[in-house]
Amino acid sequence: MKFGWVLIIVFVLIGNYCIAQEIKKFTAIRTDYSPKIDGILNDRVWNEVKAASGFIEIKPIPGRIESHDRRTEVKIVYDNSAIYIGARMYDEPDSVVKEVVTRDQLGNSDILGIVFDTYLDRINAFGFYVNSTGAQFDAKYSQSGREDVSWDAVWESQVKIDSLGWTAELKIPYSAIRFGSNDVQQWGLNMTRRRQKTNQQTSWNFIDPKVAGFINQEGELNGINGIKAPLRLSFSPYLSSSMNNYPHNQLGVKNTTSTFNGGMDIKYGINQSYTLDMTLVPDFGQVRSDNQVLNLSPFEVRFNENRQFFTEGTELFNKGNLFYSRRIGSNPAYSANITSKILPNEIIKENQLESKLLNATKISGRSQNGMGIGFFNAVTKRGYATVQNSNGEERLIETQPLSNYTILVLDQSLKNNSSASFVNTNVLRQGSAYDANVSAFLFNFNNKQNIYNVNGAAKLSYVGPESPGNSATNGYYYEIEAGKKSGNFTWRYSYDLTDEKYDPTDLGYFNNNNFIRNSIDFGYNSFRPGKIFNRYNTYLGIFRTERFNPRTYQSSRASGGGYFEFKNFWSVNMDFYRQFIGKDFYEPRVAGREFSTPASSFGNFTLRSNRAKKYNATATISARFREQFSGVGYTAGFFQNYRVKNRLSLGLDLNTQPQYDYSAWLGVSSNKDVIFSRFDRSTVESAMDATYTFNSNMGLMVRLRHYWSNRRNKEYYILMADGGLQSHDGAEFKGTHTNYNVFNIDFIFSWRFAPGSELSLAYKNVAQEMETENRIGYFQNFDRIIGLPQNNNASLKILYFLDYLQFRRR
Repeated sequence: MKFGWVLIIVFVLIGNYCIAQEIKKFTAIRTDYSPKIDGILNDRVWNEVKAASGFIEIKPIPGRIESHDRRTEVKIVYDNSAIYIGARMYDEPDSVVKEVVTRDQLGNSDILGIVFDTYLDRINAFGFYVNSTGAQFDAKYSQSGREDVSWDAVWESQVKIDSLGWTAELKIPYSAIRFGSNDVQQWGLNMTRRRQKTNQQTSWNFIDPKVAGFINQEGELNGINGIKAPLRLSFSPYLSSSMNNYPHNQLGVKNTTSTFNGGMDIKYGINQSYTLDMTLVPDFGQVRSDNQVLNLSPFEVRFNENRQFFTEGTELFNKGNLFYSRRIGSNPAYSANITSKILPNEIIKENQLESKLLNATKISGRSQNGMGIGFFNAVTKRGYATVQNSNGEERLIETQPLSNYTILVLDQSLKNNSSASFVNTNVLRQGSAYDANVSAFLFNFNNKQNIYNVNGAAKLSYVGPESPGNSATNGYYYEIEAGKKSGNFTWRYSYDLTDEKYDPTDLGYFNNNNFIRNSIDFGYNSFRPGKIFNRYNTYLGIFRTERFNPRTYQSSRASGGGYFEFKNFWSVNMDFYRQFIGKDFYEPRVAGREFSTPASSFGNFTLRSNRAKKYNATATISARFREQFSGVGYTAGFFQNYRVKNRLSLGLDLNTQPQYDYSAWLGVSSNKDVIFSRFDRSTVESAMDATYTFNSNMGLMVRLRHYWSNRRNKEYYILMADGGLQSHDGAEFKGTHTNYNVFNIDFIFSWRFAPGSELSLAYKNVAQEMETENRIGYFQNFDRIIGLPQNNNASLKILYFLDYLQFRRR
């Protein structure tokens, strides 16, 4: 640890060069006659104002001024209700790439983007983008360009393609953004354009790729005076109906069930800085199915969050990585304990897979002095499993107590793109079920030139007693990182420590505790095109981990690799590492035991074609060699996409992962021996998708996925006290092979029939099976899963956006 602190102090205090860059400034003009948003720049106001121009290339040649015949001109005006953008992108009409996609997608198209940093803190910003076919995309930015793409605002835009290229008009109402109460406003501003055909990206104020972040490299917008934040109040009521069919074919159990739901989302601007969002009786039946996999590790699988309320505008709540939103409304907390509570003559008749979310509320925003505040609260309903005895009598077993989830975040923006934060998460459960609490202090400091960075965290966890007579546990975790993040040469050193009692998993995601980890990484990056490459990034790194209590060596690794983009915009990724002999304290899954992990070597090669082409593909191959049992594993993947027409695209993904002579935990025998096995494993995943977009507000998507993975045990071993494996001479352990299949179909049609309003129709089909059979062969497994009973679900949802101000005018 002493060595780490010396590195931090020495390198952070060392000075470095900084490329002097002029900050561009632009003045917006107040107008008394706002333009019509039709994509045609013939309004009187556009003829009376000057344009911002002189865009500078970010890639492939950083610093090059865009050519006159491909220039970009942007004009900005405002009135008492909104800010307006009129933009002309000069180009040959046939050179404008124009794939039709729906909202929140940009596709294979030309793009114009406007980014406003309304508090001029060079950390937080709002981004509004349109592509050449009119699709809208918006995002919130924080902490040197972290992008929250799930954030949605209600705004207007139109585009037109003509003989000079293409044009765009945008109307951003003040209700869509947050700004201070000053009479004279000064905002950060940048504008960006992408010419997809030539893979060119330009910006109004130059974004130097050698400098970390891009919000901190913005220009300034002046001239906005006398505007006030409007009353921000909107309602989004919804109605939904669904029908589900599964062939239970059991007496007293319905094969087909239906539901009818209604609820509402509410958004209210508490003041010009903070917003309240609330969802009442939400319905998330329209979200895409999870990619279920066979998990043989001791750690849980982390799934992506697809529910909009838990993804939109949550950048504050993600501070410190303490919020894993899938904990809310996911699997009931005690559903896995049901088998221990049922009687010998009872069976499980019904066991809910998800806990019911009653409501959720979040308050978030940032004041003029840079104080960000986030408050989140959600309540889930009590849940039960129904069990039935041989006489037909039923009883309920609680699987989910009434639970309350709370998050509080205080985040203060500081000079030089720096910040300090406090985060607290809390879970309260009704009755005797245990409660949990985690608190964290975070800091992120940069020097004036934004070249050096120090960041860190200190976290404390509390988990209440699970039953009377047990005691609560308190744990801690802290980390610190320092490094050089800008320039061609970069480096980073990090130190992490967690004790054996730290546990944030009631509302967060954390794989394991009780370790000390040191790592250092070096990188060299080139951003200017040469004879072979447009740009490349290379890295070298080493890390070492130890168990914290009792203190002992755990593992170490050396790695290297890089990303290389060729002149034709094809690219290559290469990664290599050497894992040295170590000790695994988690794989035995019994406290106090360890497994001696073998040394291994890994290599990966990935080739990607030019993504701007109608047909583009990615091929990847990797190999891992384990010294124990001469184990070897391969991965081969081929992912391709073909844009048949501007409205239709097809995708096909194939991935296979054969493994031979691997070793891992299998179970615990009747006499308490920890059993490992040497096994072969086959994993094949295939997915097909098709998207057809009628226009920028209407589209449909179809996706089919089949995943098969198995484990075929060959020999059995007993884990010894020293971590080694001793051959098991007894009979074969029956029922220990694993064969898992899952097949999904997702069909989703969406129509945004008015700003903020949407109709969506979803159909989902799923079949899955976990067997102890040693079933070999992909097509044999595919035939098996297709022939099994399948769950079919169809749902319709209509959501209508009501803005209070518009409603009052009417």
